[in-house]
Amino acid sequence: MLAYVYGEDKKLTLQDRPMPRQTDDNAVLRVGATSICGTDLRTYRFGSAKIKPPRVIGHEVVGTIVSIGRKIKDFQAGDRVQVAPAIGCGECRPCRAGHTNLCDRLETIGFEYDGTFTEYMEIPPAAFQRGNVNRISGAVPDIQAVLAEPVACVVNSHQHLRIQPGDAVAIFGSGFIGCMHAELAFMSGASQVLVIEVNPIRAEMARSLNPKILMIDPGKTELGREIRSRTAGQGVDVAIVACSVGSAQADAMNIAAKLGRVSLFGGLPGESKGFIDSNLVHYKEISVHGVHASTPAQNRQTLQWISEGRLNVKPYSTGVFALKDIEKAFQALNDERIMKAIVVPAA
Repeated sequence: MLAYVYGEDKKLTLQDRPMPRQTDDNAVLRVGATSICGTDLRTYRFGSAKIKPPRVIGHEVVGTIVSIGRKIKDFQAGDRVQVAPAIGCGECRPCRAGHTNLCDRLETIGFEYDGTFTEYMEIPPAAFQRGNVNRISGAVPDIQAVLAEPVACVVNSHQHLRIQPGDAVAIFGSGFIGCMHAELAFMSGASQVLVIEVNPIRAEMARSLNPKILMIDPGKTELGREIRSRTAGQGVDVAIVACSVGSAQADAMNIAAKLGRVSLFGGLPGESKGFIDSNLVHYKEISVHGVHASTPAQNRQTLQWISEGRLNVKPYSTGVFALKDIEKAFQALNDERIMKAIVVPAA
């Protein structure tokens, strides 16, 4: 079978690999669709110290179970499923509190397990044991259902932010994740969503997908003044940093209103730090939240919203590539010609 593998030379190549082996307590999944996230793109660009080669990468996936072990009772061959990739141990303190994404011994598909950029993959026993395997409604196409996992990470962030009707929300970054933050903010009743973007091509792409957002280019206007003018001088109730830029974290602190909530969604590379002003936190009583991955429950919630039509991801599911063309998908993302790349092995 064809698979995209991270090798000893820190390079990614298409290879012919053996089929996964079915055991009594795992399953083999025929990949229907898998999508490329920012973590995958960073691995493509720079390699990853977190991945021990050789490893099939990728972690956003939906597909059909083609064979399944006799010890697994709640699923069967032929089921269409989505797999939440961050698998907790179920025993540590975060897991017992329901935060399996923060497990002390977290194992992730595409890192500790072979991933999704392949024709067939193993669903490991732990994924079934921890409830990470979710059925998909028959009405939801694979190329939409596969977006549930990245959106679930956004859901995780919003559960901290508690966006209320009438809130003003600012989002730094207009990529797929930034747009999903905007979609969920509007679902929660935000009165205005201000997206801060310096790249005019990305900005126009986001505006075409969601005309309700208000775009701000900080290169053409003073950001603080622009935000104050749009929020009666108060600043935004919620500021979300959906990009990996330290200065955006500092800007988010400055434009947040008193009692504002800030999400540091985009992690910073290397040892970058020092962008949080503790005096602003203190005097404005700002709440600052981190976010990492998502739980199986958040994945199920997102799949339900997509199935019910509450969240329309169809406009974001147009960048489809065959597995044999996965290099073209990565290059299109690297050149910022598309917002989200979806790989369909059978295409």
